[in-house]
Amino acid sequence: MKSYRLQSYLEKPLSKCTGLELYNAALTMVREAASARSCHEGKKKLYYISAEFLIGRLLSNNLINLGLYDSVQKELSDAGKSLAGLEELEDEPSLGNGGLGRLASCFLDSCATVGIPAEGIGLAYHCGLFKQVFADRKQYEIPNTWLSWGKESWMKRCDRHYTVDFGGFSVTSTMYEIGITGYGSKSNVLRLFDADTVDEQLIKDGIRFDKTDIARNLTLFLYPDDSDDDGRLLRVYQEYFMVSSAAQLILDECMERGSSLHDLADYAAIQINDTHPTMIVPELIRLLMERGITEDEAVSIVTSVCAYTNHTILAEALETWPRTFIETAVPQLIPVIEMLDRRVRDAYDDPSVRIIDRNGSIHMAHIDIHYSHSVNGVAALHTEILEKSELHSFYQLYPERFNNKTNGVSFRRWLISCNPSLTSLITDAIGDGWKTDAEKLSRLLDYKNDPAFLSSLRAVKAENKKALAAWVRAKEHIDVDVSSVFDMQAKRLHEYKRQQLNLLWLIREYLEIKAGKVPAVPVTAFFGAKAAPAYTIAKDIIHAILCMQEIVNKDPDVSKWLRIVMIENYNVTAAEKMIPACDISEQISLASKEASGTSNMKLMLNGAVTIGTMDGANVEIARFVGNDNIYTFGERSDDVIRHYLMKDYKASDWYEQDDKIASSVDFLTSPAMRKAGDRKSLDRLHRELLRKDYFMTFPDFEEYCDAKADALADTRSEEAWAVKMLYNIANAGFFSSDRTVKEYNRDIWKIQPR
Repeated sequence: MKSYRLQSYLEKPLSKCTGLELYNAALTMVREAASARSCHEGKKKLYYISAEFLIGRLLSNNLINLGLYDSVQKELSDAGKSLAGLEELEDEPSLGNGGLGRLASCFLDSCATVGIPAEGIGLAYHCGLFKQVFADRKQYEIPNTWLSWGKESWMKRCDRHYTVDFGGFSVTSTMYEIGITGYGSKSNVLRLFDADTVDEQLIKDGIRFDKTDIARNLTLFLYPDDSDDDGRLLRVYQEYFMVSSAAQLILDECMERGSSLHDLADYAAIQINDTHPTMIVPELIRLLMERGITEDEAVSIVTSVCAYTNHTILAEALETWPRTFIETAVPQLIPVIEMLDRRVRDAYDDPSVRIIDRNGSIHMAHIDIHYSHSVNGVAALHTEILEKSELHSFYQLYPERFNNKTNGVSFRRWLISCNPSLTSLITDAIGDGWKTDAEKLSRLLDYKNDPAFLSSLRAVKAENKKALAAWVRAKEHIDVDVSSVFDMQAKRLHEYKRQQLNLLWLIREYLEIKAGKVPAVPVTAFFGAKAAPAYTIAKDIIHAILCMQEIVNKDPDVSKWLRIVMIENYNVTAAEKMIPACDISEQISLASKEASGTSNMKLMLNGAVTIGTMDGANVEIARFVGNDNIYTFGERSDDVIRHYLMKDYKASDWYEQDDKIASSVDFLTSPAMRKAGDRKSLDRLHRELLRKDYFMTFPDFEEYCDAKADALADTRSEEAWAVKMLYNIANAGFFSSDRTVKEYNRDIWKIQPR
């Protein structure tokens, strides 16, 4: 086996090279080392189609997977250079938003590691979601123009091009590839489609652009603003561009491997990641019928090839498009969708399971469920809710199709790469077998009564907190107390995730400190979150948090006990800094609303202790770690679902009956907040909580405050807290994405790993 040295790719000594020269040499070395290992091949291949792949920076992860990280780090260190310095030169690919895209990326990493031949298929967004900037304590959005860098580094332009026909015009897609290395294994590939006609000059003000100029805007942004019909229609164009390119690629590749198309299920497994790629179903049927396959057989083939992952029970995320949108953008799909709907109507009397409803709207999830052979949820509770409540009508039709696949995360990215000190501590204690068999982390429990090991565990956390504090000081210009408890809520901003609940606790804590009641320990509350550009209330919550940050951090009486840090432009890179330093993990969504969550898994893996509702994968985390090592609170999912059915929750009643709720909510419109912020935004958030509070913040508020008080008090016993940390790390093995993809493959894909 070839020995790779960075110096071999340079014409002068490392010590004389610029950072960019070193980075480019490392990039070349990684490509060569990955190429030498080749890609996983097999008769049958997984095609994982997703609107998002939030892959993060690639250099360190690839070096780890290729077994080159330590040698490169030493080579650089010996020359007075640092690998961390090279990493800072790397732009993060802006191909995703939150957990959906991060999960897809973990799955690609795990498929490559465990030997499943797989391709991710998505779009090469020029400006990603957006780059978040804070000004006047508000979120603003600007383009995240990363793609030109990406095409010069990790992305490879391919010779594959496909014609994508829209209503009245066509666009040619071009395929790009990013290699996905497996840990000690061969590679797979992420394939991203773009159109050469797309023009970033179309963007004029912030992230505004002409939404009607489809050929020039098609891949400009992930999730373009859909607050008007032009934006919603653009999403249909964008999604069809992705699936049409994907369908043509899949058929071509399968035929190249020997498929007659009649036997497509022997060559391809297609996983539909949420409803954005749903049109792959009618598009494949259309293409098969164009090639002479009968309607009945085409439907049967596609059903046997496609599987659907549901990621939410929120109606807003189960896409439904007006028939007129499909007629305008992709009229060729209308006859196929009508045929699929007719088959459903002929088979079932229940109007609720139809694809086209009485208003002419087309339900994407209904297509997926009827014409996929598998429908899975992503946590045990989520799947149970789908079967018993949200998709019960479909479960009665196809009980054999429904199954659970609890999410997981890549331990290479979320421990080995981002937390090398903890990685070393674990490996010194139990060996390195856990890196490919995460269940072996349970052996750490042998050290639960070992004072030396627990002391080392606390030292690692302290080291990571110091590193985060230095990064925050440089990036956000905020000083934090490294001896304080680091409490974190880092995830997409949405009311169901309830950052507003955390906000109300911060207000209550501020008011109590001002009244002379200090907390058990100092706390630093970290937030990382982006709000969708058109999601007004979410942006109001960000504004309120930033106003509280201004008030709290500048008050000398309060700031020695409480500080707030909201990270600007939270992304994978920021998460890799924050997660290893976290003490308390905030997982406080309204029970029944979070499908799974993955930040909860990353944080427990790094020794954070969860405070959370019994929602999503929190339920399974609680089962693994035990009641002594998690802080749960709040109404249970059955109660929440019953409130929605009965429509018996009235926020104003709670406000009127609970002075602590009232004082926290009313502080939003206090003179101090209005001085720091925008009156209109703060008043709107105040009204929203009083008149609506759709995600039931108030009923859980008191229990949340009590649970948080218990957790903070418990941190005072360093030894006992270290044991809680250890229990979380040792029981994180189940939440490896390696386990998850093996379960998908065993039950759904049925691909023979090589």
